[in-house]
Amino acid sequence: MGETTLHTQTGFQAFNHVIGRLLSARNSQAEDVQDYFSWNLNQLPALTKLNDLDKATNRIIDAINRKQKIGVYGDYDVDGTTSCALLYHFFQMLDVKIELFQPSRFVEGYGVHPSSIDAAIEKEVQLLITVDCGITNEEAAEYANLRGLDLIITDHHKDICENMPPAFAVVNPNRRDEPRESELKYLAGVGVAFCLALNIKQTLESFGKTVPSLYPLLQFVSIGTICDMAKLSPMNLKMARHGLKQMPKSSYPGILSFLPPEEREFAQTPSDKISFLIGPLINSKGRLDHPERALNLLISDNSADAHEHFSHLEISNRERKFIQAEVFEGAKEQVLNTIDTQTKINIVYAPDWHEGVIGIVASKLVETFGLPAVVFTDSEQEGVIKASARTAGQLNLLETLKQGEDLYTKFGGHHSAAGLSMPKENLAAFKNKMNEALSSIPEIERTVQDEFDIWLDFNEVNAKLLKDLEKCEPFGSGNERPTFRMKDIKIDSYKILKDQHVKWDIV
Repeated sequence: MGETTLHTQTGFQAFNHVIGRLLSARNSQAEDVQDYFSWNLNQLPALTKLNDLDKATNRIIDAINRKQKIGVYGDYDVDGTTSCALLYHFFQMLDVKIELFQPSRFVEGYGVHPSSIDAAIEKEVQLLITVDCGITNEEAAEYANLRGLDLIITDHHKDICENMPPAFAVVNPNRRDEPRESELKYLAGVGVAFCLALNIKQTLESFGKTVPSLYPLLQFVSIGTICDMAKLSPMNLKMARHGLKQMPKSSYPGILSFLPPEEREFAQTPSDKISFLIGPLINSKGRLDHPERALNLLISDNSADAHEHFSHLEISNRERKFIQAEVFEGAKEQVLNTIDTQTKINIVYAPDWHEGVIGIVASKLVETFGLPAVVFTDSEQEGVIKASARTAGQLNLLETLKQGEDLYTKFGGHHSAAGLSMPKENLAAFKNKMNEALSSIPEIERTVQDEFDIWLDFNEVNAKLLKDLEKCEPFGSGNERPTFRMKDIKIDSYKILKDQHVKWDIV
Protein backbone atom coordinates (compact mmCIF):
# COMPACT_ATOMS: atom_id res chain seq x y z
CA MET A 1 0.00 0.00 0.00
CA GLY A 2 1.56 3.32 -1.06
CA GLU A 3 1.43 6.34 1.14
CA THR A 4 -1.08 8.16 -1.09
CA THR A 5 -3.52 5.23 -0.87
CA LEU A 6 -3.01 5.06 2.90
CA HIS A 7 -3.99 8.69 3.30
CA THR A 8 -7.07 8.38 1.14
CA GLN A 9 -8.45 5.19 2.64
CA THR A 10 -8.04 6.32 6.23
CA GLY A 11 -9.45 9.78 5.71
CA PHE A 12 -6.44 11.52 7.24
CA GLN A 13 -5.66 13.72 4.25
CA ALA A 14 -5.42 16.75 6.56
CA PHE A 15 -2.35 15.35 8.28
CA ASN A 16 1.15 16.36 7.25
CA HIS A 17 2.38 13.87 4.64
CA VAL A 18 5.33 13.04 6.93
CA ILE A 19 2.86 11.43 9.36
CA GLY A 20 1.62 9.16 6.59
CA ARG A 21 5.18 8.07 5.80
CA LEU A 22 5.88 7.56 9.48
CA LEU A 23 2.86 5.29 9.96
CA SER A 24 3.66 3.38 6.77
CA ALA A 25 7.20 2.79 8.06
CA ARG A 26 5.69 1.41 11.26
CA ASN A 27 3.56 -0.98 9.16
CA SER A 28 0.25 0.57 10.15
CA GLN A 29 -2.66 -0.65 8.05
CA ALA A 30 -5.70 1.48 7.22
CA GLU A 31 -7.90 0.14 10.03
CA ASP A 32 -4.96 0.30 12.46
CA VAL A 33 -4.39 3.98 11.68
CA GLN A 34 -8.01 4.83 12.34
CA ASP A 35 -7.83 3.04 15.70
CA TYR A 36 -4.47 4.66 16.45
CA PHE A 37 -5.84 8.19 16.22
CA SER A 38 -9.20 7.36 17.77
CA TRP A 39 -10.37 8.91 21.05
CA ASN A 40 -13.62 6.92 21.04
CA LEU A 41 -14.01 5.19 24.41
CA ASN A 42 -16.93 3.24 22.99
CA GLN A 43 -14.36 1.35 20.90
CA LEU A 44 -12.55 0.00 23.95
CA PRO A 45 -12.53 -3.76 24.38
CA ALA A 46 -14.87 -5.10 27.07
CA LEU A 47 -12.96 -4.04 30.17
CA THR A 48 -15.05 -6.20 32.47
CA LYS A 49 -14.35 -9.53 30.74
CA LEU A 50 -11.76 -10.78 33.21
CA ASN A 51 -11.72 -13.99 35.21
CA ASP A 52 -12.85 -13.56 38.83
CA LEU A 53 -13.90 -9.94 38.24
CA ASP A 54 -17.57 -10.63 38.98
CA LYS A 55 -16.59 -12.68 42.01
CA ALA A 56 -14.42 -9.83 43.32
CA THR A 57 -17.15 -7.29 42.58
CA ASN A 58 -19.86 -9.22 44.42
CA ARG A 59 -17.63 -9.66 47.47
CA ILE A 60 -16.84 -5.94 47.57
CA ILE A 61 -20.51 -4.97 47.25
CA ASP A 62 -21.35 -7.48 49.99
CA ALA A 63 -18.69 -5.85 52.22
CA ILE A 64 -20.16 -2.41 51.53
CA ASN A 65 -23.67 -3.59 52.35
CA ARG A 66 -22.50 -5.28 55.56
CA LYS A 67 -20.35 -2.25 56.46
CA GLN A 68 -17.24 -4.39 56.60
CA LYS A 69 -13.96 -2.51 56.55
CA ILE A 70 -12.19 -2.60 53.17
CA GLY A 71 -8.46 -2.14 52.68
CA VAL A 72 -6.48 -1.44 49.51
CA TYR A 73 -2.84 -2.52 49.36
CA GLY A 74 -0.65 -1.20 46.55
CA ASP A 75 2.93 -1.36 45.34
CA TYR A 76 5.28 1.52 46.13
CA ASP A 77 5.92 2.61 42.52
CA VAL A 78 3.91 5.01 40.34
CA ASP A 79 1.58 2.30 39.06
CA GLY A 80 0.82 1.02 42.56
CA THR A 81 0.44 4.52 43.99
CA THR A 82 -1.93 5.70 41.26
CA SER A 83 -3.89 2.45 41.61
CA CYS A 84 -4.38 3.11 45.33
CA ALA A 85 -5.41 6.70 44.61
CA LEU A 86 -7.86 5.61 41.91
CA LEU A 87 -9.66 3.17 44.22
CA TYR A 88 -9.58 5.66 47.10
CA HIS A 89 -11.40 8.25 44.98
CA PHE A 90 -13.76 5.61 43.58
CA PHE A 91 -14.82 4.44 47.04
CA GLN A 92 -15.26 8.09 48.02
CA MET A 93 -17.78 8.33 45.17
CA LEU A 94 -19.64 5.50 46.89
CA ASP A 95 -19.31 7.24 50.26
CA VAL A 96 -17.21 4.33 51.55
CA LYS A 97 -14.15 4.93 53.68
CA ILE A 98 -11.25 2.56 53.08
CA GLU A 99 -7.84 1.90 54.62
CA LEU A 100 -4.78 2.33 52.40
CA PHE A 101 -1.59 0.30 52.74
CA GLN A 102 1.74 0.41 50.95
CA PRO A 103 4.90 -1.49 51.84
CA SER A 104 8.34 0.02 52.33
CA ARG A 105 10.85 -0.99 49.69
CA PHE A 106 13.40 -1.41 52.50
CA VAL A 107 11.31 -3.19 55.16
CA GLU A 108 8.62 -5.44 53.63
CA GLY A 109 9.87 -5.17 50.05
CA TYR A 110 7.80 -5.68 46.92
CA GLY A 111 4.51 -7.56 47.07
CA VAL A 112 2.14 -8.79 49.76
CA HIS A 113 3.57 -10.52 52.83
CA PRO A 114 2.19 -12.25 55.92
CA SER A 115 3.13 -9.09 57.82
CA SER A 116 0.92 -7.15 55.36
CA ILE A 117 -2.00 -9.39 56.31
CA ASP A 118 -1.29 -8.80 60.01
CA ALA A 119 -1.18 -5.02 59.47
CA ALA A 120 -4.57 -5.10 57.74
CA ILE A 121 -6.14 -7.20 60.48
CA GLU A 122 -4.76 -4.83 63.13
CA LYS A 123 -6.72 -2.07 61.36
CA GLU A 124 -9.84 -4.31 61.55
CA VAL A 125 -9.90 -4.77 57.77
CA GLN A 126 -12.13 -7.68 56.72
CA LEU A 127 -11.56 -7.48 52.98
CA LEU A 128 -8.17 -6.57 51.47
CA ILE A 129 -7.74 -5.68 47.80
CA THR A 130 -4.26 -5.63 46.28
CA VAL A 131 -3.40 -3.43 43.32
CA ASP A 132 -0.37 -3.88 41.05
CA CYS A 133 0.94 -6.79 43.12
CA GLY A 134 0.07 -10.17 44.56
CA ILE A 135 0.17 -12.63 41.67
CA THR A 136 3.38 -14.24 43.00
CA ASN A 137 2.50 -14.07 46.72
CA GLU A 138 1.17 -17.56 47.40
CA GLU A 139 2.40 -17.56 50.99
CA ALA A 140 0.59 -14.33 51.86
CA ALA A 141 -2.66 -15.60 50.32
CA GLU A 142 -2.44 -18.82 52.32
CA TYR A 143 -1.78 -16.81 55.48
CA ALA A 144 -4.79 -14.57 54.76
CA ASN A 145 -6.97 -17.68 54.57
CA LEU A 146 -5.52 -18.89 57.86
CA ARG A 147 -6.30 -15.55 59.54
CA GLY A 148 -9.82 -15.37 58.09
CA LEU A 149 -9.15 -12.32 55.89
CA ASP A 150 -10.66 -12.33 52.40
CA LEU A 151 -7.97 -11.32 49.90
CA ILE A 152 -8.74 -10.05 46.40
CA ILE A 153 -5.66 -9.79 44.20
CA THR A 154 -5.67 -7.40 41.25
CA ASP A 155 -2.44 -7.36 39.32
CA HIS A 156 -1.05 -7.29 35.79
CA HIS A 157 2.35 -8.93 36.23
CA LYS A 158 3.10 -12.28 34.64
CA ASP A 159 1.65 -15.34 36.36
CA ILE A 160 4.96 -17.22 36.59
CA CYS A 161 4.78 -19.29 39.79
CA GLU A 162 3.91 -22.97 39.91
CA ASN A 163 0.53 -22.16 41.44
CA MET A 164 -1.66 -19.09 41.50
CA PRO A 165 -2.13 -17.68 45.00
CA PRO A 166 -5.22 -19.17 46.72
CA ALA A 167 -6.91 -15.80 47.21
CA PHE A 168 -10.67 -15.23 47.30
CA ALA A 169 -10.34 -13.81 43.77
CA VAL A 170 -7.44 -13.17 41.38
CA VAL A 171 -8.08 -10.52 38.72
CA ASN A 172 -5.20 -10.32 36.29
CA PRO A 173 -5.29 -10.08 32.49
CA ASN A 174 -1.98 -11.98 32.45
CA ARG A 175 -3.07 -14.90 34.62
CA ARG A 176 -2.49 -18.29 33.04
CA ASP A 177 -6.08 -18.95 32.00
CA GLU A 178 -6.82 -15.59 30.34
CA PRO A 179 -6.90 -15.50 26.49
CA ARG A 180 -3.38 -14.86 25.24
CA GLU A 181 -4.64 -12.68 22.38
CA SER A 182 -6.71 -10.41 24.65
CA GLU A 183 -5.83 -6.72 24.40
CA LEU A 184 -6.50 -6.46 28.15
CA LYS A 185 -3.10 -8.08 28.77
CA TYR A 186 -1.55 -4.67 28.07
CA LEU A 187 -3.30 -3.04 31.03
CA ALA A 188 -1.09 -1.57 33.74
CA GLY A 189 -2.00 -2.27 37.35
CA VAL A 190 -3.95 0.99 37.48
CA GLY A 191 -5.87 -0.12 34.39
CA VAL A 192 -6.90 -3.32 36.15
CA ALA A 193 -8.01 -1.26 39.16
CA PHE A 194 -10.11 0.86 36.79
CA CYS A 195 -11.72 -2.33 35.39
CA LEU A 196 -12.65 -3.33 38.94
CA ALA A 197 -14.19 0.07 39.65
CA LEU A 198 -16.08 -0.02 36.36
CA ASN A 199 -17.53 -3.47 37.08
CA ILE A 200 -18.62 -2.41 40.57
CA LYS A 201 -20.27 0.71 39.11
CA GLN A 202 -22.13 -1.26 36.43
CA THR A 203 -23.27 -3.90 38.93
CA LEU A 204 -24.55 -1.30 41.40
CA GLU A 205 -26.37 0.50 38.58
CA SER A 206 -28.02 -2.77 37.59
CA PHE A 207 -29.49 -2.75 41.12
CA GLY A 208 -30.91 0.72 40.49
CA LYS A 209 -28.25 2.68 42.36
CA THR A 210 -26.71 5.88 40.98
CA VAL A 211 -22.91 6.02 40.75
CA PRO A 212 -20.98 9.09 39.50
CA SER A 213 -19.02 8.95 36.25
CA LEU A 214 -15.62 7.28 36.45
CA TYR A 215 -14.26 9.52 33.68
CA PRO A 216 -12.08 11.65 36.03
CA LEU A 217 -10.30 8.49 37.22
CA LEU A 218 -8.70 8.16 33.79
CA GLN A 219 -6.19 10.77 34.94
CA PHE A 220 -4.68 8.19 37.29
CA VAL A 221 -4.85 5.56 34.55
CA SER A 222 -2.83 7.78 32.21
CA ILE A 223 -0.10 8.49 34.78
CA GLY A 224 0.29 4.88 35.92
CA THR A 225 0.13 3.43 32.39
CA ILE A 226 2.77 5.74 30.94
CA CYS A 227 5.14 5.53 33.92
CA ASP A 228 4.92 1.75 34.17
CA MET A 229 5.82 1.54 30.48
CA ALA A 230 2.74 -0.51 29.70
CA LYS A 231 2.40 -0.99 25.96
CA LEU A 232 0.45 1.88 24.45
CA SER A 233 -1.96 -0.32 22.55
CA PRO A 234 -5.03 1.37 21.00
CA MET A 235 -6.89 0.62 24.25
CA ASN A 236 -4.25 2.26 26.44
CA LEU A 237 -3.83 5.16 24.02
CA LYS A 238 -7.53 6.01 24.21
CA MET A 239 -7.69 5.90 28.00
CA ALA A 240 -4.41 7.79 28.43
CA ARG A 241 -5.45 10.51 25.99
CA HIS A 242 -8.63 11.20 27.93
CA GLY A 243 -6.70 11.24 31.19
CA LEU A 244 -4.08 13.67 29.85
CA LYS A 245 -6.84 15.90 28.43
CA GLN A 246 -8.41 16.31 31.88
CA MET A 247 -5.25 17.01 33.84
CA PRO A 248 -4.81 20.76 33.14
CA LYS A 249 -8.30 21.39 34.61
CA SER A 250 -8.19 18.54 37.12
CA SER A 251 -10.52 18.53 40.10
CA TYR A 252 -7.83 16.66 42.07
CA PRO A 253 -5.56 19.14 43.93
CA GLY A 254 -2.75 16.59 43.98
CA ILE A 255 -2.63 16.33 40.21
CA LEU A 256 -2.89 20.09 39.74
CA SER A 257 0.13 20.57 42.04
CA PHE A 258 2.36 19.13 39.30
CA LEU A 259 1.27 21.79 36.82
CA PRO A 260 2.38 25.45 37.02
CA PRO A 261 -0.25 28.05 36.02
CA GLU A 262 0.87 28.31 32.39
CA GLU A 263 0.54 24.52 31.91
CA ARG A 264 -3.02 24.61 33.21
CA GLU A 265 -3.90 26.41 29.98
CA PHE A 266 -2.70 23.52 27.80
CA ALA A 267 -5.22 21.46 25.84
CA GLN A 268 -3.67 18.37 27.43
CA THR A 269 -0.63 17.45 29.50
CA PRO A 270 2.17 16.04 27.28
CA SER A 271 3.41 12.54 27.95
CA ASP A 272 6.98 13.79 28.49
CA LYS A 273 5.72 15.71 31.50
CA ILE A 274 4.42 12.44 32.93
CA SER A 275 7.55 10.42 32.13
CA PHE A 276 10.23 12.88 33.15
CA LEU A 277 8.68 14.95 35.94
CA ILE A 278 5.46 13.64 37.46
CA GLY A 279 6.54 9.99 37.50
CA PRO A 280 9.96 10.60 39.10
CA LEU A 281 8.39 12.88 41.72
CA ILE A 282 5.79 10.27 42.70
CA ASN A 283 8.50 7.60 42.79
CA SER A 284 11.00 9.65 44.78
CA LYS A 285 9.70 8.98 48.31
CA GLY A 286 9.30 5.27 47.71
CA ARG A 287 12.87 5.11 46.46
CA LEU A 288 14.33 6.73 49.57
CA ASP A 289 12.03 5.76 52.46
CA HIS A 290 8.24 5.26 52.34
CA PRO A 291 5.80 6.12 49.50
CA GLU A 292 2.97 7.41 51.69
CA ARG A 293 3.76 11.09 51.01
CA ALA A 294 3.15 10.60 47.27
CA LEU A 295 -0.10 8.73 47.91
CA ASN A 296 -1.24 11.43 50.33
CA LEU A 297 -0.60 13.98 47.60
CA LEU A 298 -2.78 12.12 45.09
CA ILE A 299 -5.67 11.75 47.54
CA SER A 300 -5.46 15.33 48.90
CA ASP A 301 -8.77 17.16 48.93
CA ASN A 302 -7.36 20.70 49.25
CA SER A 303 -4.56 22.69 47.65
CA ALA A 304 -2.78 23.52 50.94
CA ASP A 305 -2.21 19.86 51.84
CA ALA A 306 -1.32 19.08 48.24
CA HIS A 307 1.29 21.85 48.19
CA GLU A 308 2.88 20.57 51.40
CA HIS A 309 3.11 17.00 50.08
CA PHE A 310 4.41 18.22 46.71
CA SER A 311 7.17 20.24 48.38
CA HIS A 312 8.34 17.12 50.20
CA LEU A 313 8.45 15.21 46.93
CA GLU A 314 10.57 17.92 45.31
CA ILE A 315 13.12 17.74 48.13
CA SER A 316 13.13 13.96 47.99
CA ASN A 317 13.60 13.95 44.22
CA ARG A 318 16.64 16.24 44.44
CA GLU A 319 18.16 13.87 46.99
CA ARG A 320 17.33 10.90 44.76
CA LYS A 321 19.15 12.49 41.81
CA PHE A 322 22.28 13.04 43.91
CA ILE A 323 22.33 9.45 45.20
CA GLN A 324 21.56 8.09 41.74
CA ALA A 325 24.51 9.95 40.19
CA GLU A 326 26.90 8.49 42.77
CA VAL A 327 25.66 4.93 42.28
CA PHE A 328 25.73 5.25 38.50
CA GLU A 329 29.34 6.40 38.50
CA GLY A 330 30.31 3.39 40.61
CA ALA A 331 28.35 1.00 38.40
CA LYS A 332 29.75 2.51 35.21
CA GLU A 333 33.30 2.16 36.53
CA GLN A 334 32.71 -1.54 37.22
CA VAL A 335 31.42 -2.04 33.69
CA LEU A 336 34.33 -0.19 32.11
CA ASN A 337 36.75 -2.40 34.04
CA THR A 338 35.20 -5.63 32.75
CA ILE A 339 33.42 -5.01 29.44
CA ASP A 340 34.84 -6.41 26.21
CA THR A 341 33.58 -7.56 22.82
CA GLN A 342 32.30 -10.82 24.35
CA THR A 343 30.16 -9.14 27.03
CA LYS A 344 26.49 -10.00 26.62
CA ILE A 345 25.06 -8.48 29.81
CA ASN A 346 26.38 -6.07 32.41
CA ILE A 347 25.98 -7.43 35.94
CA VAL A 348 27.33 -5.22 38.73
CA TYR A 349 27.22 -5.33 42.52
CA ALA A 350 28.23 -3.22 45.50
CA PRO A 351 27.02 -3.80 49.07
CA ASP A 352 26.36 -0.15 49.87
CA TRP A 353 24.51 1.04 46.78
CA HIS A 354 21.14 2.56 47.62
CA GLU A 355 18.44 0.04 46.82
CA GLY A 356 15.97 2.74 45.82
CA VAL A 357 17.92 3.85 42.73
CA ILE A 358 19.30 0.61 41.31
CA GLY A 359 16.43 0.31 38.82
CA ILE A 360 17.18 3.74 37.35
CA VAL A 361 20.90 2.94 37.32
CA ALA A 362 20.21 -0.29 35.42
CA SER A 363 18.27 1.74 32.83
CA LYS A 364 21.12 4.22 32.50
CA LEU A 365 23.62 1.40 32.00
CA VAL A 366 21.45 0.11 29.14
CA GLU A 367 21.38 3.61 27.62
CA THR A 368 25.15 3.96 27.98
CA PHE A 369 26.36 0.55 26.83
CA GLY A 370 23.45 -0.85 24.81
CA LEU A 371 23.38 -4.16 26.71
CA PRO A 372 20.95 -5.62 29.26
CA ALA A 373 21.89 -4.68 32.81
CA VAL A 374 21.41 -6.13 36.28
CA VAL A 375 22.37 -4.03 39.31
CA PHE A 376 22.74 -5.79 42.69
CA THR A 377 23.07 -4.41 46.20
CA ASP A 378 22.69 -5.84 49.70
CA SER A 379 19.18 -6.35 51.01
CA GLU A 380 17.95 -5.93 54.56
CA GLN A 381 18.38 -9.68 55.06
CA GLU A 382 21.95 -10.69 55.84
CA GLY A 383 23.56 -12.77 53.11
CA VAL A 384 20.89 -11.88 50.54
CA ILE A 385 21.38 -9.48 47.64
CA LYS A 386 18.64 -7.99 45.50
CA ALA A 387 18.68 -6.60 41.99
CA SER A 388 16.83 -4.56 39.44
CA ALA A 389 17.22 -5.63 35.82
CA ARG A 390 16.46 -3.87 32.54
CA THR A 391 16.40 -5.26 29.03
CA ALA A 392 17.99 -4.07 25.79
CA GLY A 393 16.56 -4.34 22.30
CA GLN A 394 13.78 -6.90 21.87
CA LEU A 395 15.05 -9.26 24.56
CA ASN A 396 12.35 -10.78 26.75
CA LEU A 397 14.16 -10.17 30.02
CA LEU A 398 11.64 -12.02 32.18
CA GLU A 399 11.99 -15.23 30.16
CA THR A 400 15.77 -14.92 30.20
CA LEU A 401 15.93 -14.44 33.96
CA LYS A 402 13.51 -17.30 34.49
CA GLN A 403 16.22 -19.70 33.31
CA GLY A 404 18.06 -19.04 36.56
CA GLU A 405 15.08 -19.03 38.90
CA ASP A 406 16.45 -21.94 40.94
CA LEU A 407 19.03 -19.44 42.22
CA TYR A 408 16.48 -16.90 43.50
CA THR A 409 14.47 -16.46 46.66
CA LYS A 410 12.14 -13.89 44.98
CA PHE A 411 11.59 -13.05 41.33
CA GLY A 412 9.10 -11.22 39.13
CA GLY A 413 8.55 -8.47 36.59
CA HIS A 414 7.80 -7.73 32.95
CA HIS A 415 9.19 -8.27 29.47
CA SER A 416 11.56 -5.32 29.89
CA ALA A 417 12.06 -4.88 33.64
CA ALA A 418 12.35 -7.28 36.54
CA GLY A 419 13.56 -7.68 40.09
CA LEU A 420 15.00 -10.56 42.06
CA SER A 421 16.60 -11.54 45.35
CA MET A 422 19.06 -14.35 45.96
CA PRO A 423 21.82 -15.53 48.31
CA LYS A 424 25.00 -13.57 47.67
CA GLU A 425 26.89 -16.83 47.19
CA ASN A 426 24.87 -17.43 43.99
CA LEU A 427 26.18 -14.34 42.21
CA ALA A 428 28.90 -16.13 40.21
CA ALA A 429 26.48 -18.86 39.17
CA PHE A 430 23.94 -16.18 38.16
CA LYS A 431 26.49 -14.48 35.88
CA ASN A 432 27.31 -17.80 34.22
CA LYS A 433 23.64 -18.68 33.79
CA MET A 434 22.78 -15.34 32.18
CA ASN A 435 25.71 -15.43 29.76
CA GLU A 436 24.80 -18.99 28.84
CA ALA A 437 21.15 -18.04 28.28
CA LEU A 438 22.07 -15.06 26.09
CA SER A 439 24.56 -17.02 23.99
CA SER A 440 21.73 -18.65 22.04
CA ILE A 441 20.01 -15.31 21.28
CA PRO A 442 21.17 -13.31 18.20
CA GLU A 443 23.02 -10.14 19.16
CA ILE A 444 20.61 -7.95 17.22
CA GLU A 445 17.77 -9.09 19.53
CA ARG A 446 19.59 -8.43 22.82
CA THR A 447 21.35 -5.12 22.19
CA VAL A 448 20.17 -1.58 21.63
CA GLN A 449 20.14 -0.86 17.90
CA ASP A 450 20.68 2.53 16.29
CA GLU A 451 17.32 2.89 14.62
CA PHE A 452 15.24 5.66 13.11
CA ASP A 453 11.78 5.82 11.58
CA ILE A 454 12.15 7.72 8.30
CA TRP A 455 14.38 10.14 6.42
CA LEU A 456 13.26 13.77 6.64
CA ASP A 457 14.19 16.77 4.52
CA PHE A 458 14.91 19.91 6.49
CA ASN A 459 12.27 21.87 4.57
CA GLU A 460 9.63 19.39 5.79
CA VAL A 461 10.05 20.60 9.37
CA ASN A 462 7.31 23.15 10.02
CA ALA A 463 4.60 24.08 12.49
CA LYS A 464 2.08 21.77 10.80
CA LEU A 465 4.34 18.76 11.37
CA LEU A 466 4.83 19.65 15.03
CA LYS A 467 1.08 20.02 15.54
CA ASP A 468 0.38 16.70 13.87
CA LEU A 469 3.03 14.95 15.97
CA GLU A 470 1.15 16.19 19.04
CA LYS A 471 -1.90 14.27 17.78
CA CYS A 472 0.17 11.08 18.01
CA GLU A 473 0.52 11.56 21.78
CA PRO A 474 0.99 10.01 24.23
CA PHE A 475 4.41 8.57 23.48
CA GLY A 476 5.88 5.67 25.38
CA SER A 477 6.30 1.90 25.14
CA GLY A 478 4.76 0.65 21.91
CA ASN A 479 4.27 4.19 20.61
CA GLU A 480 7.78 5.57 20.80
CA ARG A 481 8.46 9.19 20.02
CA PRO A 482 9.41 9.27 16.31
CA THR A 483 13.06 9.44 15.37
CA PHE A 484 13.90 11.18 12.09
CA ARG A 485 17.17 11.30 10.17
CA MET A 486 18.21 14.24 7.99
CA LYS A 487 21.19 14.55 5.67
CA ASP A 488 20.68 17.97 4.06
CA ILE A 489 21.88 20.02 7.03
CA LYS A 490 25.19 20.61 8.78
CA ILE A 491 25.91 21.48 12.40
CA ASP A 492 27.55 24.90 12.45
CA SER A 493 28.05 25.10 16.23
CA TYR A 494 26.62 23.78 19.46
CA LYS A 495 26.35 24.60 23.16
CA ILE A 496 25.96 22.26 26.12
CA LEU A 497 23.21 23.51 28.44
CA LYS A 498 23.13 22.49 32.13
CA ASP A 499 25.45 19.52 31.39
CA GLN A 500 22.65 17.48 29.83
CA HIS A 501 21.07 19.32 26.88
CA VAL A 502 22.64 20.40 23.59
CA LYS A 503 21.68 23.44 21.55
CA TRP A 504 22.69 23.27 17.89
CA ASP A 505 23.09 25.96 15.24
CA ILE A 506 22.55 24.34 11.84
CA VAL A 507 23.07 25.46 8.27
